[in-house]
Amino acid sequence: MGRLSVMAYTFGALFFVVSCSFSIFYGVKVVTHDLPSEKKAQEKYNYHFVLVPEELDNEYWRLVEKGAKAAAKDYGVMLEYVGPKQSNIDDHLKAIEMSAASKVDGIMTQGLSDEQFTPLINRVIEKGIPVITVDTDASNSKRMAYIGTDNYYSGYLAGKALIADTKGKANVAIITGSFYKNHQIQRVKGFEDAVKAESGIQIIDVQESDISRVQAAEKAYQILQEHPEVNAFYGTSALDGIGIAQVVQKYKNNGNIYIMAFDTLPETLTYIQKGIINATVVQEPYEMGYEAVIMMIDIIEGKKVPSIIHTNTKILKVGDLPPSHPDRMEARY
Repeated sequence: MGRLSVMAYTFGALFFVVSCSFSIFYGVKVVTHDLPSEKKAQEKYNYHFVLVPEELDNEYWRLVEKGAKAAAKDYGVMLEYVGPKQSNIDDHLKAIEMSAASKVDGIMTQGLSDEQFTPLINRVIEKGIPVITVDTDASNSKRMAYIGTDNYYSGYLAGKALIADTKGKANVAIITGSFYKNHQIQRVKGFEDAVKAESGIQIIDVQESDISRVQAAEKAYQILQEHPEVNAFYGTSALDGIGIAQVVQKYKNNGNIYIMAFDTLPETLTYIQKGIINATVVQEPYEMGYEAVIMMIDIIEGKKVPSIIHTNTKILKVGDLPPSHPDRMEARY
């Protein structure tokens, strides 16, 4: 055998040995390698909950989500935030159905319509999955508990504040997020009951915004065109007051139109600071989300929880804002 042949065979043998060594090394590494970090993280969760909002990108529901995620982190819960991108009851119901089909440990959602949500919630409960309603109750269902605003009372507060601020004399237009959703219906009814005994308060028109600031603005403009006597507005969703304020600022910037809004989104607080929105109903979405997670854990662990917990509601005006950085209020409510 020639010298070149010997060298070739020697190189081939070394290459074979090295290749085998690498194969064995990486084979062992694959078998003994730690599981992916995601799986590891999942193993640390005590429960798997789903929060289904009215619409994912609604600023108000982002605060509910923020509170729920903080509680989930504190108590070792895997929390999913799923639902329609824009308010749509059919998509909302599908999100609940899909969550139940995936056999999660608990579902937190709104009870927007008795007719549609009550039978679905009951079916989910019958499958052994607890349901808590948040922000909007489905009181006729078998839901385990409700946490959120007393929506009738919040509307009543709004009405009483408007009476006091306008000295009992106002032609009011109401823009509500929906004619068919329980919480919006209750906010209108509470307001109407608060003002019905006041002869100087007249409700001129009630329009629907579909919980859209654009539609709220369109309806406010339409009302002002058709009813020039209107000198007060009440918006029942977080985006209604903002839409109304945009129109009043642009077309009626004379300080003669009173606006009662809902919630403390940064834009709402800015309009209050500017004097365009006169007052707003304060809710506690962060608290709702945080406490809902704790309630769900208690239910699963067999602890007794109240069937209804109403979070605080009050009226906020410009004098209630801190002297600087009013948008910091968002974190509190």
